[in-house]
Amino acid sequence: MAAFVPGDDDRATQSNLPDEAEVRAALVLGLRQRGIASVNILSAIERLPRRLFLAARYHNLAYEDTALPMECGQTMTAPGEVAFALQLLDLQPDQTVLEVGTGSGYQTAILSQLVRHVYSLDRYQTLLKLADQRLAALKQTNVALEHRDGLSGLEKKAPFDRIVLNGAVSEIPDTLIAQLRPDGILIAPLGPPGNAQSLVRITNAESIGASKTVAEVRRVSLMPGVAQHL
Repeated sequence: MAAFVPGDDDRATQSNLPDEAEVRAALVLGLRQRGIASVNILSAIERLPRRLFLAARYHNLAYEDTALPMECGQTMTAPGEVAFALQLLDLQPDQTVLEVGTGSGYQTAILSQLVRHVYSLDRYQTLLKLADQRLAALKQTNVALEHRDGLSGLEKKAPFDRIVLNGAVSEIPDTLIAQLRPDGILIAPLGPPGNAQSLVRITNAESIGASKTVAEVRRVSLMPGVAQHL
């Protein structure tokens, strides 16, 4: 992985940023008040510089619990939604996780602190290159990124203890269900784009019927295939 080198615009904004430790602690306090109880997840979020995963013009919003724009026309999920989804996964240190939709790499970096290994897939080469640089800067060595159609999963590394989808789908692909361990957990936003979607938790790889709706969310849809020019 190549080292992350901030741009000139990044350095120019540093003097205008709030105290880093203070705003990270405030974010974690807010998440705790919203019902995030996992000490491991909260600690991972507090340790992580979210601004590293954002363009410099959004650094002043890095520790707000809000979704923010990022490269390739995509959206970085709000920390609260990330924490909620990860808490539902019941993550354990010896697990292997498949992440569908690397995005900025922020959730990938949180996962890497909580489990043994993370495989993360994205259809955008640009996003993967940026995420690779950011993860290298944080010395996260238990992550493997791949440029591929995330909806097809990663059969060569299956089965996975946990699978998390970072975008909405109209239905859970059978290929992903097949790559989940029988005692595994899959989390995904389910529903059409532009409307509220159901965040579902699947706990039985043998049957899509063994799923439970746990929240209402609004996420960008995951697209099949790989982007040719981004």
